[in-house]
Amino acid sequence: MSEENQNAEAAENQTEENVDSTETKESTDSTCSAENNEKQEQQKEPTDAEKIAALEKENAELKDQLLRRAADFDNYRKRMLKEKQDTFDYANANLLGDLLESLDNFDRTVEASNNATDAKSIADGIKMINKNLVKMLEDKYNLVSYGKPGDAFNPDEHEALRSEEGKVKEPEIKEVYLKGYKLKEKIIRHAKVLVTMPVSE
Repeated sequence: MSEENQNAEAAENQTEENVDSTETKESTDSTCSAENNEKQEQQKEPTDAEKIAALEKENAELKDQLLRRAADFDNYRKRMLKEKQDTFDYANANLLGDLLESLDNFDRTVEASNNATDAKSIADGIKMINKNLVKMLEDKYNLVSYGKPGDAFNPDEHEALRSEEGKVKEPEIKEVYLKGYKLKEKIIRHAKVLVTMPVSE
């Protein structure tokens, strides 16, 4: 065999060895990469114990939130009940405070009457107290009195204690025994009246 043929054969063998070596290295690298990926996936996947621990932690947090919300709602309910009770208990506090002035004026009038020689002055004092009281109730609380002789009789507003026939076309109030009172549009007390009715034919 000539020297040239020997050299060519040696070069060919070297090339085959290099190809085999490259393929082996690539196969080894691929196998190592797959094993590493598998290990990483195994490391990322939590164990059953870890899953249980995570669920227990989440459950505890949700339970704590629920208890806090329940406590907040219970406090709100108690506060609303207290405010409602306070409103009921002290609903008339302002009115009673305003009435104290009239009560004081009546006390002064009673004391003055012990040494008074003029009955008219006492009567005038009482009329003044009454006028101021009525004005306060009308202006501040919208309490209005109604019912006077000559008004048309309205069974929704008047309570007829007595009646008599007279020369009227429609039932008419002849006398007022007790005035009626309205708080805005609501009737607090019906007027108690004597009614004149049309003559029966």
